Amino acid sequence: MQTTFAIATHGPGLYEFTHEVTGWLAGQGDGLLTLLVRHTSCSLLIQENADPDVRRDLDGFFSRLVPDADDPSMGWLRHTLEGPDDMPAHIKAALLPVSLSIPVRAGRPMLGTWQGIYLYEHRHAPHRREIAAHFG
Repeated sequence: MQTTFAIATHGPGLYEFTHEVTGWLAGQGDGLLTLLVRHTSCSLLIQENADPDVRRDLDGFFSRLVPDADDPSMGWLRHTLEGPDDMPAHIKAALLPVSLSIPVRAGRPMLGTWQGIYLYEHRHAPHRREIAAHFG
């Protein structure tokens, strides 16, 4: 069983799509869900979905860890033609997962109580991101 989830982003941050995934899996049995983001400047995460400060703090951390290319500390970058956020987005995507494997029992992802599935957008401009899903 396969599908694609589309997520509209409007700048950097974590975009939860747990409900879309659980809706798609409803009524299915046991198996393994694999998710793959089909882009090189965003990531996938399983992260806390209760306190929005967690998402803000993660975003702040990665912005400090890998600032935009126009930051003086990033003067060594060569790939800058697509804007100051592009190469840093690729670096963040290289540091974070672009695929996830999640066990499924009785048609429900076996996530913890406070866990959600997120697309982590690293670019400033709005994008339409696609996540390929396979359940088997």
